Amino acid sequence: MKLTRTKHYKAFASPLLQNNPISIQSLGICSALAVTVQLKTASVMAISLTLVLAFSNLIISLMRNHIPRNIRMIVELCVIATLVILADEILKAFFYDISKQLSVFVGLIITNCIVMGRAETYALGNPPGMSFLDGLGNGAGYGSILIAVAFIREFLGAGKLFGYQIIPNLFYNMGYENMGFMQLAPAAFIIIGLLVWLQKSLEKE
Repeated sequence: MKLTRTKHYKAFASPLLQNNPISIQSLGICSALAVTVQLKTASVMAISLTLVLAFSNLIISLMRNHIPRNIRMIVELCVIATLVILADEILKAFFYDISKQLSVFVGLIITNCIVMGRAETYALGNPPGMSFLDGLGNGAGYGSILIAVAFIREFLGAGKLFGYQIIPNLFYNMGYENMGFMQLAPAAFIIIGLLVWLQKSLEKE
């Protein structure tokens, strides 16, 4: 029983730091550059990918003994595409403004190598519970980097968080200026690089 709990814990916790999809595996970086200008869009993207990843892992794991090996990737893609379309429709129905800001990037979850990679390398060979936790862990690991990058970019680039002004107008009257560079994609790349460096340094210590 204890061994089972340890396995479940590792399946969820490992992708958060030790095997993070972005900072360690260098996967999903393109979307991390594109949707992290604002904390709101980054949070929605993180939640969307986490849910798609967790439930695609669960469904594929439940079907793993019935999927013919020669068409397994087609089946995986169909499951992932169905979940992504569902997530996109929910966003359009209830969070239309955010959906417009995210543009094509929710749809591109279908081609996100994290989602397809976990389905192929983990869900096909592990039971449903473990696969679901692995999906949650990888989604949370991906989302944590997105939210960290978006926090820095929105705060320094616009003086806001979740669209609300954080830096007082008094500072602007005294000559403070936002860092416009933070609104550009290269800033996200630099921040991700610094986060990777920080994680590697902490691991060595």
